[in-house]
Amino acid sequence: MTIKRILKTALLSGAAVIATTAAWAEGIGASLLTQQHPFYIQLADAMKAEASDQNVAIEVSIANQDLSKQLADVEDFIVKGVDVLIISPVDSQGVLPAIMKAQKAGIKVITVDVPAQNIDVTSHIGTDNYTGGVKAGELMAEVLDEKGEVAIIDYPTVQSVVARIDGFKDAVANYPDVEIVAQQTGITRAEALAVAQNMLQANPEIDGIFGFGDDAALAAAVAVKAAGLQDQVKVIGFDGMEEAINAVNTDPVMVGVIQQFPDQMGKSAVDTAIRLINGDDVPVEQPIVPGVYTGQ
Repeated sequence: MTIKRILKTALLSGAAVIATTAAWAEGIGASLLTQQHPFYIQLADAMKAEASDQNVAIEVSIANQDLSKQLADVEDFIVKGVDVLIISPVDSQGVLPAIMKAQKAGIKVITVDVPAQNIDVTSHIGTDNYTGGVKAGELMAEVLDEKGEVAIIDYPTVQSVVARIDGFKDAVANYPDVEIVAQQTGITRAEALAVAQNMLQANPEIDGIFGFGDDAALAAAVAVKAAGLQDQVKVIGFDGMEEAINAVNTDPVMVGVIQQFPDQMGKSAVDTAIRLINGDDVPVEQPIVPGVYTGQ
């Protein structure tokens, strides 16, 4: 049995492997943005389950929102000689050198959830974030009776979030009496809480807050209630994590969530990788239309 086959067998069985430059046959390397969010936990679980079902080796590394770690993880996959790289970029522009190096090494690259900017990859699988943003903007206008002041909690270095915010703004622009009065970056829940508090203090007439993700929205809802504005401000999130869905069901401040489907993304990413390993053609874009949840 060759070293490639030994390593592949060990990976499939979950056994620990110590190797330096060894590679495995028909392998997939996946570099994910974080594992501190339920969305990415579901995404990783779906990828591992599908790889196991299809009897293909996969190794998943977690960047923990650290670009330097993600670049190092991709370098490691290149050394190991993976056939396909699946990546959720920490930074849509900063990840370019890693993707270019992988492609130069003959590795097919699939982006999942977060696209890369200014480079072509073999396939992108992710939520139609622009459409999701439009749905969020339309929902905001609806819950505000088409008038009021709105704030946005942003994450501008991630292209998928940029698309969400663009869609939200374009939808809101159709309602002349809905005005966006603040937009600030709040990546983590703690940062989003501080940002929401600052925006509410600076703009006490705010009627709605759109959080780029559920963590940001849930933090905003806490800030709204702490400010005693629960009868005034409505909050909309984006992801569909269980905590946010429960909040929509029980907390009047949380009026809706744009739902993503990470399990579908994870399965599609691995299936696409397997098709590439088999020499098949795959679509360049594989958008997944999000849903809208407004309560039971």
